[in-house]
Amino acid sequence: MKELVVATRNRGKLNEIRAFLSGVVERVSCASDFEGFPETVEDGATFEQNALKKAREAMRFTGLPALADDSGLVVDALDGRPGVLSARFSGEEGGDGANNRKLLEEMGGMPPQGRGAAFVCALAYVTPDGGERLFFGRVGGRILEQERGEGGFGYDPLFLVDGFQRTMAELGMEEKNGISHRGEALRGFREYLCGCPGFCGAGEGQE
Repeated sequence: MKELVVATRNRGKLNEIRAFLSGVVERVSCASDFEGFPETVEDGATFEQNALKKAREAMRFTGLPALADDSGLVVDALDGRPGVLSARFSGEEGGDGANNRKLLEEMGGMPPQGRGAAFVCALAYVTPDGGERLFFGRVGGRILEQERGEGGFGYDPLFLVDGFQRTMAELGMEEKNGISHRGEALRGFREYLCGCPGFCGAGEGQE
């Protein structure tokens, strides 16, 4: 595939996507590469609705096939919050640090068995010819009482992955892509591209 635009300005997310699509997509652009790229109002009630809205607007603005995800943290003890508001949990200008502090405050005093959570991802792919597809991913874990690890972004330093003794922020890029919610959705997307004539050569881009 020649070019794909990803509807994000999040460099951490963009780097994950570029690494995953290496050898399958020649050029992966993002919102910052286009002057005047619109800011999508993420007012959907679900991850799927927000992902589709972002991908549609990116495709219309650039004329290119577009990819967008809406990912977030759902915490059992908080009735699924922060959910679709994960990036804005502490307010529009809060940022990762403020979001993590708010999460720790709301979960203060909860025992380990009550700190179950999951990262979920809805990934939308929209093409200029009107095609639309959705891909999904999910990974379970629990919320720690303090941050661990220097990698990743968002809630990664607080999220202890099921089956590991490490947080998302303590995993390397390749390892994270292998087990993460976004990695699972991107695997489905990559497999879809490689099943479409003209996207992958013989053996190219296969796992």
